[in-house]
Amino acid sequence: MSGTGTIDHLKRGMSRLLVLAGALSIGHSSAAVAQPRSPAPADNPPVLFENVRIFDGKSAALSGPSHVLVRGNVIERISMAPIDVAAETDVRVVPGSGRVLMPGLIDMHWHAMMVRPTPVALLSSGIGYSTLLAGAEATATLMRGFTTIRDLGGPSFDLKRAIDEGLLPGPRIYPSGAVITITSGHGDFRQLSDLPRTIGGMLARVEQLGGSMIADSPDEVRLRTREQLMQGASQIKLTAGGGVASPFSPLDVSTFTEAELRAAVEAAENWGTYVCTHAYTPAAIQRSIAAGVRCIEHAHLMDEATARLMAEKGIWLSTQPFLDLSAASGLGPAEQAKLAQVVTGTDRIYALAKKYGIKTAFGTDILFSEAQAKRQGAMLAALARWYTPAEALIMATSTNAELLQLSGLRNPYPGKLGIVEEGALADLLLVDGNPLENLDLVADAAKSFLVIVKDGKVYKDTLPK
Repeated sequence: MSGTGTIDHLKRGMSRLLVLAGALSIGHSSAAVAQPRSPAPADNPPVLFENVRIFDGKSAALSGPSHVLVRGNVIERISMAPIDVAAETDVRVVPGSGRVLMPGLIDMHWHAMMVRPTPVALLSSGIGYSTLLAGAEATATLMRGFTTIRDLGGPSFDLKRAIDEGLLPGPRIYPSGAVITITSGHGDFRQLSDLPRTIGGMLARVEQLGGSMIADSPDEVRLRTREQLMQGASQIKLTAGGGVASPFSPLDVSTFTEAELRAAVEAAENWGTYVCTHAYTPAAIQRSIAAGVRCIEHAHLMDEATARLMAEKGIWLSTQPFLDLSAASGLGPAEQAKLAQVVTGTDRIYALAKKYGIKTAFGTDILFSEAQAKRQGAMLAALARWYTPAEALIMATSTNAELLQLSGLRNPYPGKLGIVEEGALADLLLVDGNPLENLDLVADAAKSFLVIVKDGKVYKDTLPK
């Protein structure tokens, strides 16, 4: 073969390779971007709950004796009269015997990838091990009756996919992806020896893992926001002020500038979704609101003027009933001292929320402690300090579900959550006892929740045979 012929042959071969690579690239891109927005209805037999009293997630009273038929992943029918399924051979009949049927619980501030490992273990382990550990915790979360969580920081995209595909039991996950923070902010877990930061240099370990991303200008914030959206974030989380768990972020500091916060808000709004910010102080909260943030996380150090502003602007408050230092049991003395400041504001934050009618969501924000994760339901029960059992349960079901709807078209589970009504997604708990009279029942899920259904599939059934 002549030299010219050889070159032509190589060119043709290269051309074919480029076409093939392009096709593979297009296919890979489509697979990455066009992921299913929600799991397909499970191929499960229909489930009929007979003789149950329904807490529907909205009313403070139970229904009369009722029957509920679940087909696919939705509630198909609710009837006071018996539902005849005699002609169907595959229906799973659950005798309620007058017990309470209620919606699955929703935790609006969870960190699926950060619940069980210590900070050191998280930063020193591979993402594979961390995801397997999070998978075990996800199953435990579901068995506590929490059928949905909003993940507010961490690389939970693969975990969500595995749960949605039925590889392991776990709750629905509304992922934020990496927390976006600034140099020295809450979520910057670098050591002082890692400074100074080299612009354009290697990512810090926490960034490599997808736990948080450090952004120090509107352009960087915009880039990091878009990266999370590209991976499937349903909402975006920024840290607008200092935090408890991070070693170099005092609670009183305000971090992002208004322009930086606004860059994230604009990027999220372009995708039809919203930004929430971690913020404790009036300054951090007010700056967030000025930038267009829709939901404030924590806010335990908020003052009355800021509470009034949140109510006037219709801003959501997603907060946690921190009453002691147990939430920082896996952290050091400095972090526990910061949590002590937060705890002093817990009574005040709920009082202000009730006084001004702020739209309030329930979450737990449990970090770095498997033992504390087991208290997820107990934290919900702690709301009895400020709310009636019905008010607390409404907050943890239909109210939380209302906040989830802010994700708009980025909602990975379109459908009605947090309620028991015809057409709603079938996330259900059969309770041994009446939680509208005794909220402590949710603190002992192993005993109280006899049947747990998520997306129409029965994951637990311990009814006496």
